[in-house]
Amino acid sequence: MKKINLAIVGVTGMVGQTFLEVLEEKDLPIENLYMFSSARSAGKKITFKGEEHTVEELTETSFDRGIDIALFSAGGGISEKFAPIAVEKGCIVIDNSSAFRMNDDVPLIVPEVNGEDIRNHKGIIANPNCSTIQALVALKPLDEYYDIKRVIYTTFQAVSGSGLAGWTDLEEGLKGNPPTNYPHPIANNCLPHIDSFVDNGYTKEEMKMIEETKKILHKPDLGITATTVRVPVFNSHSESINLEFNKPFELDELKEVLEKAPGIVVEDDVANNVYPLPANATGKDEVFVGRIRRDESLENGVNLWVVADNIRKGAATNTIQIAEWIIDNLM
Repeated sequence: MKKINLAIVGVTGMVGQTFLEVLEEKDLPIENLYMFSSARSAGKKITFKGEEHTVEELTETSFDRGIDIALFSAGGGISEKFAPIAVEKGCIVIDNSSAFRMNDDVPLIVPEVNGEDIRNHKGIIANPNCSTIQALVALKPLDEYYDIKRVIYTTFQAVSGSGLAGWTDLEEGLKGNPPTNYPHPIANNCLPHIDSFVDNGYTKEEMKMIEETKKILHKPDLGITATTVRVPVFNSHSESINLEFNKPFELDELKEVLEKAPGIVVEDDVANNVYPLPANATGKDEVFVGRIRRDESLENGVNLWVVADNIRKGAATNTIQIAEWIIDNLM
């Protein structure tokens, strides 16, 4: 297998640090690893696989060294400026921001769902929103068997989805201190407000889930609605997903479809109080599915409870799975 030169942009952030954890676990064939950040963090020493690396300031000349793949997690503005520069220098960029997700020329990828779309890349590949990723891992196999007609998302999203600022708000809020990140206290509270509101009354987070789902499944006319809620949980997102299919299903068969699908662990034994929990999903790469039950209010409906670590599967791991696919299929 060819060894690659890999760069991480935003290495000192929460997702950037998780990139390093997952890369070490997966043992990708890395020849040279380059770590980039803002000027504020430049010069910091980070150890990877026993070797000390010095974090460099990201500049317009950072990619003048034969970098094959760059993992970006430094915000949309940084991606918009530096991803095209990296591509121009022959690098494939896998970007975690929302900057390119809905660009027609940029594949939006969950490897278990639409990995083959990577072949259509023009230098930039987008990592979807964290809440979209875990949902699509569960939805894809069901769509293949039963043809999804409509989706209702209700999410319960951990504060780590807001980065260190959200994490700190919950920590400080539990001590009785006022929020500095969220508009209201998150401790002992739920905020039906993730990202800013748009003209139709939805939030940007809700619209991301709606539009990204349509793009990844290649179903532009799919009926979808969403309500996204920030909850006082440090890590791992939970989602209640209601699906309506065009085809009938048997519940046992549907569960078997999920059990056989890649990336999914079914935890569905309610008699023994077994169902997915964010506390158990944290630190893992799988998507956990449970509370699988027929929606008795309509003919072909089902309810799912879907949980995953939003920093790992929802960001770092999914990005690195894309890199693995590129290494295995395009290099």
